[in-house]
Amino acid sequence: MTSDPDTLWRRCAHLGRVLLPLADQDPGRQADRHENLRTWGIDTAVGERLIEIFAALATHAVAIDASVPAAQLDALPLRTVADAATGKRDFELLVGLPDRFADVRDEQAVHLFRLSAYEGGQASRRLFQLSREVRHALIVLVERPLFPCPTCGDVFRRATEADLPE
Repeated sequence: MTSDPDTLWRRCAHLGRVLLPLADQDPGRQADRHENLRTWGIDTAVGERLIEIFAALATHAVAIDASVPAAQLDALPLRTVADAATGKRDFELLVGLPDRFADVRDEQAVHLFRLSAYEGGQASRRLFQLSREVRHALIVLVERPLFPCPTCGDVFRRATEADLPE
């Protein structure tokens, strides 16, 4: 049986994985992000994976702070997650993570994030730049006129409608 913290993390990671494909439905969004990553000297694939995990970490941190169980994650407002992406310090996003990750890619990305957060200097600056990209992608979804106050549940529904993988 899966514990609630594991389920919570898996749902947060899923939100991170579907964020960019959903945000990229806006014309030019992907090209702008790729240009930003190149300008910052960040490999596109690595940068996008870090953006995914950053979104998952921000979602997870908000859920932990608000004591939101996995079953109620759908009600979490996207704007709150967007605010956490730039409002929380890097190491604050690492609080309460599972000891082990079912997905080795998540574990590797969290380790890279953690290493960058504690390394400081240029690595920390890259995380700051990526936090802005995460926030921007979330705000793109928040500002779409489909829902008055979009939640994580709305993102999950949009991902299902767009036939994005789980």
